Amino acid sequence: MKIATWNINGVKARIDSLLHWLREASPDIVCLQEIKTVDDLFPRLEIEALGYNVATHGQKGFNGVAILSKFRFDEVNRGLPGNDADEQARFVEGVFSTKRGVIRVVSLYLPNGNPVGSEKFPYKLEWMQRLERWTRERLELEEPLVLAGDYNVIPEPEDAKNPEAWLGDALFQPESRAAFRRLKNLGMTDALRAVNDRPETYTFWDYQAGAWQKNNGIRIDHILAFPRSSRPPSHCPRRQAHTLVGKAFRSRSGGCGAGCGGSLR
Repeated sequence: MKIATWNINGVKARIDSLLHWLREASPDIVCLQEIKTVDDLFPRLEIEALGYNVATHGQKGFNGVAILSKFRFDEVNRGLPGNDADEQARFVEGVFSTKRGVIRVVSLYLPNGNPVGSEKFPYKLEWMQRLERWTRERLELEEPLVLAGDYNVIPEPEDAKNPEAWLGDALFQPESRAAFRRLKNLGMTDALRAVNDRPETYTFWDYQAGAWQKNNGIRIDHILAFPRSSRPPSHCPRRQAHTLVGKAFRSRSGGCGAGCGGSLR
C-alpha cells in the first residue's frame, strides 16, 4: 500500500497538478493539508473520477485537510478531540478495511505557532498534547495507524540546512521538538528516517532567495506509523515548496517505509 502526504497550499489552485500526480503515481491513500476550501467547494468529482473516495474537513480560506483513498471509508472522524472551542480544521481520520485488516490514517495540519510570544505558540503546544492523548488511546486498539501531514516541527538540527536560523522560530523550539519526541516514543516510527538517513533531506523550501536551488530547506512534513517500518521507500518525484512524502505500508505481518520527493507548482 502506498500512502503519501502533501501540503497542497490551496487545492483549487493546484488541482491540475494533483490530478496529474494521482494518474502518474497512483497512490492508494493521499493525505492533503491546507486545502483552503469549505467541504462543498472541494473538487471532489474530478478526483472521484480517478477512482478515489474523498473525505474532507474544510475551512474557508485557511487550513483544511482531506484524505483521498482507493479504499472505501468505513469511518470518518473530523476534528481533534479535547477542545470543543477549537474550530480550526486541522484533523481528519479515515478507517479502512483492507485484505490485511483494518488501517487508520490521519491527515493533520499542526499549528505553526508563530510568533512564539503570542497566543499561537501555547495553542500549538496544547494541540500537540491533545494529539498525544488521542494517539495513546488509538494505539490501545493495536491496529495499524498512520499520522501523516504537515507537523510544522523541525525534529532535529539535521532536519534543517541552517538550524541556527530557526532558533527563534516555533518550528524549532525545545517545547515543540519535545512534544514531537513524546509522540514518537508512544511506539510510532518516523517512516522516512527509518529508511533514509541521507543528509540534507528536506520537505519544505522558502520561495525566496533561491532556497530551492541551494537546497536550503527544512523537514517539517512527516509520516509517523505503527507498527514499525521495514519496507524501502516508494519514489515520489520532486515537485513544490512542500514536497510530497510517500510511504509503503503493510499491516502487522509486515511494516512500512517512507520516501520523499519534491515540488508541485
